[in-house]
Amino acid sequence: MRVKVSPEAAEELMEAAAWYELESPGLGEQLIDTFEQATKKLSAPNPPIVPVLGQASKLGAKRLILQQFPFSLVTVVNNQAITIVAFAHHSRKPGYWHNRVSP
Repeated sequence: MRVKVSPEAAEELMEAAAWYELESPGLGEQLIDTFEQATKKLSAPNPPIVPVLGQASKLGAKRLILQQFPFSLVTVVNNQAITIVAFAHHSRKPGYWHNRVSP
C-alpha cells in the first residue's frame, strides 16, 4: 500500500529532528532514518500498527510506535493509501492531532 505524509506530520518530524540534532549531532539524522524505516514497514503487508485510544480509534486511526525514539506515526487508511497524519511524541500534547482524522 502507498504511504503518504501529511504536511503537518512532515513539519513535526523536521522540528523534532532539528531539536535532536541540537542536542546531539547526528541524532536528528538518526530520527529521520528511523522515520523512513517505519514508513517502509507501513507499506509492507500486515504492518505493525495498533489502534489508538479514544474517539480517534472509532474513525480508524492507528499508530506505529517507533522503537528508538518516543514517537508514533499516527495513520489513517483512505483511497488505497496509508496517510501519516501526525508524528506524535508519546508524552507531549496527547490527542492534539484528533482533528486531523476525518470520518
